[in-house]
Amino acid sequence: MSTTEEKKTETYATESQTLSVGNGTSIPAYPDSLNIVAGEKIFVGRQNGKKYLFVESPSDVVTAAQMFQGEELDIDPSGNPAVRVKRCPMNHYNAQILQQLFPFTRAVPIGLHNSYGFGDRLGLANAGHLRALQGFNFKPVLAQQSIRELTRTQRTPEEVMDAAVWAVYQEGYKNGFGADADHLKTTDDVDRLVKAGFTMFTIDPSDHVVGGVAALLDAELQRRVAGLPWKDFGDDWSTLSARYAGRVFKLDSSTSILAGEREIREACLKYMAAILNIKRIHSHLKTKYPDYNCEIEVSIDETDTVTTPFEHFFIVTELRRLGVTFVSLAPRFVGDFEKGIEYKGNIELFKDHYLKHVAISRHFGTYKISFHSGSDKFRVYEAVGSLPQTFIHVKTAGTSYLEALKVVAIREPDLFREILDFAVGLYDAERKSYFVSADMKKIKRGKDYNDSELEGLFASNDVRQALHVTYGRVLTEKDGKADFIYRDRIYRCLDQNEDLHYEVLTRHFRRHLMPFKNWQ
Repeated sequence: MSTTEEKKTETYATESQTLSVGNGTSIPAYPDSLNIVAGEKIFVGRQNGKKYLFVESPSDVVTAAQMFQGEELDIDPSGNPAVRVKRCPMNHYNAQILQQLFPFTRAVPIGLHNSYGFGDRLGLANAGHLRALQGFNFKPVLAQQSIRELTRTQRTPEEVMDAAVWAVYQEGYKNGFGADADHLKTTDDVDRLVKAGFTMFTIDPSDHVVGGVAALLDAELQRRVAGLPWKDFGDDWSTLSARYAGRVFKLDSSTSILAGEREIREACLKYMAAILNIKRIHSHLKTKYPDYNCEIEVSIDETDTVTTPFEHFFIVTELRRLGVTFVSLAPRFVGDFEKGIEYKGNIELFKDHYLKHVAISRHFGTYKISFHSGSDKFRVYEAVGSLPQTFIHVKTAGTSYLEALKVVAIREPDLFREILDFAVGLYDAERKSYFVSADMKKIKRGKDYNDSELEGLFASNDVRQALHVTYGRVLTEKDGKADFIYRDRIYRCLDQNEDLHYEVLTRHFRRHLMPFKNWQ
């Protein structure tokens, strides 16, 4: 990192300030966190190198202070303080009290508004995410975590939500944020995330999408379509075929949908089980929690084959027929959306493909297009930002973890070298559930890089994907004494360099967002 960048980071840190409490005791505070309730000042600050929630109350008013867990500070040796100050841990109990007192710390459905999903595998990045969003017309989805990520990081849904709540309060963000229960596959998953207060439920039916359909001979395709669960689908082949065959669906002046019998059969075989899975999870959510204010995303992106315009049209038509409502849909776009690196593919072909999906979503008018595996797809965002504005949702996750490791590389290079070697050794085992293509032979041993080279490694696709897919093992690996090998040292480094961490995140995500700077 250059000297100029270091100075910029240090200047960024000075935006915090001290607040005087009691008899003049100064506490380094996050100024945007200060709120006053019935005369009691409530803010996030630091003491003894650790973050706390502080409540300063006049001696005769302690309503809010009594609600929070914590300890009263002895700040006035005279024994007759004008005020009382309580120092409260930033734990789950106190996060829930914060949500009772301040509605802006509760997640809400975002609806048909441009939105940006920020996965935070460490629980330390959300403040940087909010700073990056300033000046852009996107709503944040902060508590975004898939069941796979929860399992690999050994975090709970409540911990993910708490991290978002504390960040929103610290940054004084009061314009509404979402919470995404990402890539749900079972109703049990839904129940866990409802309990934690998530408001967006991304249903992932990829296990039910049938592959290899295009290669089937006509006779085999017809046989397999005839054996589909038509009764569960509430339909039959002749009725469904009549809805599409020979019909031209005019979407706009340049886009129409027309499908022959073969294409209709392929769509039925490929997606019927997936549509029924979506309906089942949707029905569970809406029946078991009828008054729960939430929204649903449909994810069909994690498949081997591209979602054709007709397949998109077919899926939405059939979901609507079955009473499934949703706010966003993630198609499998043309080209490669690999994890943690730039888009691979012909960008002009992508634009043509994307515009057809946009035309379909506008035709129905009830949902937005969602981009999954959205980390670092700068060419895609430049393309989308240059086209007529529409409603979109962007989903990122691993890139925030990589930016955290970049801070480790800058501030604690030896720790980063350990993590890099560990990740390279695990890559082949951990890559199996990810769409990646890194070559570990192109990465040297950590000791063979000098300190000045480490930050530059984050420009390498091979390094990025090695680090990306091994996050779970890095964060949970323990030694013979049952102590975490890397996790606690990573957290300590990021806590001690919080301002640099926020600056790195802000710079990185503003690069993601700049193509949309003129969107209103």
